[in-house]
Amino acid sequence: MGPDISGLELVAAVSNAGGLGVLQVQSAPPPLFREIIQRLRTLTRRPFAVNLVLQFPVEAHLDVCIEEKVPIVSFFWGDPAPYVAKIHAAGLLVMHQIGSVADAVSAAHAGVDIIVAQGMEAGGHVAGETSTLCLVPRVVDAVAPTPVAAAGGIADARGVAAALALGAQAAVLGTRFLASEESFAHPDYKRRLLEADGEDTVKTTLFGHGWPNGMVRMLRTPFVEEWLGRESECQGSDPNEPVVGYTMIMGHRLPVKRFMGQPPNATSEGDLALRSLSAGQSVGLVRDIQPAADIMREIVRDLEAFQRR
Repeated sequence: MGPDISGLELVAAVSNAGGLGVLQVQSAPPPLFREIIQRLRTLTRRPFAVNLVLQFPVEAHLDVCIEEKVPIVSFFWGDPAPYVAKIHAAGLLVMHQIGSVADAVSAAHAGVDIIVAQGMEAGGHVAGETSTLCLVPRVVDAVAPTPVAAAGGIADARGVAAALALGAQAAVLGTRFLASEESFAHPDYKRRLLEADGEDTVKTTLFGHGWPNGMVRMLRTPFVEEWLGRESECQGSDPNEPVVGYTMIMGHRLPVKRFMGQPPNATSEGDLALRSLSAGQSVGLVRDIQPAADIMREIVRDLEAFQRR
């Protein structure tokens, strides 16, 4: 959910309610990264994961995760194989998100403990071209007995039930928790999520400044529509790109240049319509902003009702 939107409060709330909160604060320098993990432990005694994106350097942050005994180290967008043995030697688990059967098999062969099969419906950076419904059972069959979690297009108990029916052991929800009270997303960003439906998202490499050619599913805006088909013009990190806003990241007020991919957090200034508003196709199922614990309880309650029927 961007550099800091799945912050401490959201991660702790999800874990405390019986889920697995996943923290992403890779933009923090290692000393602050360590402090944030330690602060998270004051908010929850339940398991959580810390996500590291392999598009960027991870070695220093991984060392902190190992030293702090983070229960699960989560990877995305790259090859986790060089790190698995080191994590296992520390007695920790490895989770890795993939977008294809081939990548799932490679991850399983590398010893990854939990594989997240991400369908193309997912919001944010998307790794593959296959829908969740088609990808998950193929991954389950290909990597058994490695546990699989389904991601992409899941926002309520019906989606979780479908993921379990496909053979997954768990479901991953991003967009639904983006619209939670604890999410650090900007209030106007959350409002736009409530107003959108599944047809209001598009998959594009438009916001390539800092992450060239990274495919992202986001909300359609007039700005996005204007640049669709011209993504090749936006993949560099041109220092002359205009500044479209400012945001506080890890205590620093930073300029946000056009085509930078950070979703707007609660401190963002400027016109949010010019920013990357990541969202999955499940956004059409997001109708209100609730505490994360209430979202969890609602999903579990409805899932139990499905199982009884």
